[in-house]
Amino acid sequence: MALSVFDIFKIGIGPSSSHTVGPMRAARNFARNLDARGLLDQVAGLSIHLYGSLAETGAGHRTDMGIMLGLMGEAPDTVDPAAIGELIGAVARDHRLALWNHHAIAFDPKTVFSGRVQPLPEHPNGMRFIARDDRGRTVLDERYVSIGGGFIRALDSIETDETVPEHEPMPYPFANAAELMAQCARHGLSIPQLMMANETTLRSADEVRAGVLRIARVMDDAIDRGCGLQGDFADEILPGGLKVRRRAPALYRELKAKSGESRTPCPSSPDDVMFAMDWVNLYAMAVNEENAASGRVVTAPTNGASGLLPAVLRYYRTFIPGWSEDGVVDFLLTAAAIGFLYKENASISGAEVGCQGEVGVACSMAAAGLTAVMGGTVAQIENAAEIGMEHNLGLTCDPVGGLVQIPCIERNAMGGNKAINASRLALHGNGKHHVTLDMVIETMRQTGADMKSKYKETSRGGLAVNVVEC
Repeated sequence: MALSVFDIFKIGIGPSSSHTVGPMRAARNFARNLDARGLLDQVAGLSIHLYGSLAETGAGHRTDMGIMLGLMGEAPDTVDPAAIGELIGAVARDHRLALWNHHAIAFDPKTVFSGRVQPLPEHPNGMRFIARDDRGRTVLDERYVSIGGGFIRALDSIETDETVPEHEPMPYPFANAAELMAQCARHGLSIPQLMMANETTLRSADEVRAGVLRIARVMDDAIDRGCGLQGDFADEILPGGLKVRRRAPALYRELKAKSGESRTPCPSSPDDVMFAMDWVNLYAMAVNEENAASGRVVTAPTNGASGLLPAVLRYYRTFIPGWSEDGVVDFLLTAAAIGFLYKENASISGAEVGCQGEVGVACSMAAAGLTAVMGGTVAQIENAAEIGMEHNLGLTCDPVGGLVQIPCIERNAMGGNKAINASRLALHGNGKHHVTLDMVIETMRQTGADMKSKYKETSRGGLAVNVVEC
């Protein structure tokens, strides 16, 4: 398995990893290539074509925003979310864009972008960037596809540092769950130990640990911001036209009143046995409301599912006695191992396999991570991951208005509690079960292939057409 934990968990901005972050990285790569080839100063204008799902739901997912930021040279993990409004507003107002933050060109978003529903043959999320000089001659023409989780693939460009990485062979490779379990058994390793051994071929153990804890901090910060601890969002309406109001700040205040004055809630409430579930709901919705507002989140494994793992991880830190930073690292390393299996053997793209590839995969990853830190065996971890996906099979991606809001925000909350239940079911068993994780991953892939395109992030079916937009 030639992926890193830092490939599956990437810091970025909302609202979508495939429709915002991926296009942003593709546009950035295109602008970088212009600069690297000495072509930047020749560019007088651009044409940008969006294909398939990007054409159909790109507006709601702010694909244009992501592309404009990327063309300016901004990166998803370093752009200041607070500055995005002014950067994009200036382009809309002045009809000028600083390509690679160096060369100003005419740029009217209303005329530069065009959409074509027919997807590129390579993937439902396609883009084509054409740069022309002042005589209309093509300076550079490149195509990209956004393949989920912020990953992109360049179809024409060889010079790229933004696509799926290719790492050196690792000491304990695995292509499926059976191989992962066999490697653990053969070498006497737990899944997080195996993952750490593989990661240390790329960087030191201290660097891996620090990087994973940074991912966890960004997840935590997204929860806190979404709860209103870093700003007053109590009356904020999420962008996009659906008039969806943030619910997390009010829910936080309500739950806080039940749990006393300390920042960390009490492990239980004497009058409500479902108290922990309320907090998991809060954590997940807080992150996904941040995502909907183009805030800083972690793709886990996608932006549409970015609240689920942080919610279960905060559940571990809040409600499980004896949590530790070592446990946080083990949780995320284990979750990443499961994410690799879906990325390599199926898909994490809603446009390709529906929401089972986003919330379903995140649920499977979180169930595995929680089981690991609860002392589960390798077999129990595999079982938890299988349960997490088995009961998300067939989950469609049908965002109302093309926005990552309805049903996405609540779907993360539901998925977080489902992951905890999957872990508990697995821990009550001995790891033996009829349906293996590899079987369920292949089933998910086949189900996605059979699913009609209207249920795969096109907003042409399901809730997207049966809910009246307000």
